[in-house]
Amino acid sequence: MRKLEARDVKDMGLLKHYRIIRKWACKNNNVNDADLELLIYFDCMGHFTKQDFKTGTYSYSWDNRRWNRLLKEGWIIVWRNRNHTTQKYNIYEVSFKCKQLISRMYRIMLGEDDIPTSERRNKLIAGNSYTDKVLTEAIYNVNKDKTR
Repeated sequence: MRKLEARDVKDMGLLKHYRIIRKWACKNNNVNDADLELLIYFDCMGHFTKQDFKTGTYSYSWDNRRWNRLLKEGWIIVWRNRNHTTQKYNIYEVSFKCKQLISRMYRIMLGEDDIPTSERRNKLIAGNSYTDKVLTEAIYNVNKDKTR
């Protein structure tokens, strides 16, 4: 099996439209940029503990409510509960909802899917603010670009 090189990733254009795809995902799922990137980090880890969460948040803006919010909104779920004798702490994983969102983002980056352009499936298309209108135009450009 051939090792993946930096040139291969560049030729794929994987990160070409990452910013627009991230903005779309955040706006339509009511998460902020730091939360989404942290969830992508946890998805790559598989299972994690609260200590892993604390370690993972060092490079993000301080938000002491982030853990409880992600847990309450269903982005993170308990994979194994502690039992106070042999398992001293809970082990967590990202939820099915989170895995679906991240997979969808990857498919859009690879050009397998398009960003939805209906108002029902994409809050940005309504164009409630100037930023939404600009991002809507960018979404149309991403969908037109078949070389992504």
